[in-house]
Amino acid sequence: MINIALVGNPNSGKSSLFNALTGLKQKVGNFPGVTVDKKTGSSVISEQLTASIIDLPGTYSLYPKRADEWVTYEVLMQPDIKVRPDMVVLIADASNLKRNLLFCSQMIDMKIPLVIGLSMMDIAKKKGIEIDIPGLERDLGVPIVPINPRKEKGLNQLKKAIQDTAKQLYKAPSRDFIANHELAPETVQALKQEIHGISDYMAIHYLINTNHIPLDAEQKAAIHSAKEQYPFNATKVQAEEIMQRYARIKQVMSNNIVEKDPLQKALFTESLDKILLHRTWGYLILLGVLFLLFQSIFWIASFPMDAIEWSFAQLTGWLGGILPSAWWSDLFLNGILAGLSGIMVFVPQIMILFGLITLLEDTGYMARISFLTDKLMRKVGMNGKSVMPLISGFACAVPAIMSTRNIENRKERLLTIMVTPLMSCSARLPVYTILIALVIPQKYYFGFLSIQGLVMMGLYLLGVVMALTVSYVFKKIIKIQERSFFILELPVYRAPRWKNMFITMWEKARIFLKDAGQVIMIISLILWALSTFGPHKDMQAVRDKYEVLVKQNPSQGNELDKAEKSELLANSYAGKLGKSIEPVITPLGFDWKIGIALITSLAAREVFVGTMATLYSVGEDHSGDQLTLRQKMAMAKEEDGSKVYTLGTGLSLMIFYVLAMQCMSTLAVVKRETRSWKWPAIQLVYMTGLAYLMSFIAYHLFR
Repeated sequence: MINIALVGNPNSGKSSLFNALTGLKQKVGNFPGVTVDKKTGSSVISEQLTASIIDLPGTYSLYPKRADEWVTYEVLMQPDIKVRPDMVVLIADASNLKRNLLFCSQMIDMKIPLVIGLSMMDIAKKKGIEIDIPGLERDLGVPIVPINPRKEKGLNQLKKAIQDTAKQLYKAPSRDFIANHELAPETVQALKQEIHGISDYMAIHYLINTNHIPLDAEQKAAIHSAKEQYPFNATKVQAEEIMQRYARIKQVMSNNIVEKDPLQKALFTESLDKILLHRTWGYLILLGVLFLLFQSIFWIASFPMDAIEWSFAQLTGWLGGILPSAWWSDLFLNGILAGLSGIMVFVPQIMILFGLITLLEDTGYMARISFLTDKLMRKVGMNGKSVMPLISGFACAVPAIMSTRNIENRKERLLTIMVTPLMSCSARLPVYTILIALVIPQKYYFGFLSIQGLVMMGLYLLGVVMALTVSYVFKKIIKIQERSFFILELPVYRAPRWKNMFITMWEKARIFLKDAGQVIMIISLILWALSTFGPHKDMQAVRDKYEVLVKQNPSQGNELDKAEKSELLANSYAGKLGKSIEPVITPLGFDWKIGIALITSLAAREVFVGTMATLYSVGEDHSGDQLTLRQKMAMAKEEDGSKVYTLGTGLSLMIFYVLAMQCMSTLAVVKRETRSWKWPAIQLVYMTGLAYLMSFIAYHLFR
């Protein structure tokens, strides 16, 4: 077993190789102490060798700027040989070698066993670039393997190179890529005498970034002693190093790389960008892509969702007919089974949403969205880098807020954190789906434009518009003056990797079932208890009342039985809780059952559906044909006989869920990222107030 660190420039194909080598044997967590993703996996290299692979965040050089680049740096600079990777596999983009060779040359001088995987060979060929790989190997002194992880080409050759390097058949080159020792000869020599076993180049980094490398007190004292003994100018040394590296890279490229056509024909990517990044058509195409995304979620997911709903309804009816009338059977049918149906029915939509987002990332279009929206973002106080966290917010606000660490500017990062929860995350999707199905007719314009899909897109766009508006307001309030820059590398357009998409869909479904599912089940069981039991005096009074009524009107037994169950629910602990907040939510068109759902949704927004499933199941007779949750909600009546879920109530509730802060996890992560309770408190107040106001307006306009 060996430990391999996978490194490379962003968009070089590193993640593709990681997926190709590890498949489903992956784990995702956070690096200790920082909210940067840590992806690890295992891969069988040969019969004798297994590798534990860590996919380090992409970086352009060993001089980091962002939080994720610092993570890569600290792992590679780790002085502890037990923690440091046994080997580094570096992915270099063959179509842009000059830039990639800077990082390659730095890694060579680190003297950690190194294998280079040369990706994007097909793009290089289209550009008319020819690479003499044996010659490049001789000049760099490390094994180089051409690979195409997307098509799983070159993987066996790469594994062979890893095995040979592990057996020390390939050794680190004895000569440095540049004369690192000469950059600061006396200081480097003094430090190497104090700290044994480090290369000249590693010594330079110890001198430059002493506080960022996990060194012990004795080693830090040795570094300070060397600096005091001999003058050391970090900025001058770094600048001189980069200049020398590019001079040597130029020489290496002239020896081994031939560009047939210096003018280079416009590639497919460049031609496509003229359309997709057009100042007018680009935005229209973006809206079209988003529209197709939401139409697809509705259209594709409707088939498995209907099948799951029908299956649970049939199962509940069958079990209701054979199980005895007892508290435990009521708990099983109305608590466990109702909660489980509320979880399972939305798995298809979660999978499809994440699958389509992965598709956009894989093709290279997601980066174009950042580029397109930079101008708009700047007007409201953010920049193009804010777009990726905002788009990630469509999936989940928690990792989206963590990813704002890529934004160097403090004000832009804070603004992005404050508005990201307004993006409609996947947890809201079950709420939107059931409410749209209840109050929006299933009509099509021109045979393909679904009005339900248009409403769904409208809800997502409402979140985006509100996020931009709130950011503009906060831009005026938050007084942080700091200049910012937006530099983005656009990856080439590639065919999507279906395997990668299905792996992501499976992972997200598993996480949803494990994390959200547990919360929904626990709350469903608590709700069952609160909905079944109540103050003994009140509950007994209801039973006595209907016992008398049944004796007086035996022919109305069924109607009176339904009325009794409804009144028992209203007098239960859950009913009394809902009734207590009803005066506050009545102006929004909500009844006490919706009020309970709003309270339970503070744990997680998707709990709304599980709450409704439990509330509308408690006290039901399960011996006959069963109705689905949507059918039960559609039949729900007010005391005066009017429908509960009208167009006004449905739109009001959807808008409330778009804008309200109903996620404790999000507030917790905002506190952790801003290191203060001030900002999550402001977030909770402004989002709740905004949700109440907009829901009030929507209800009174459409009721």
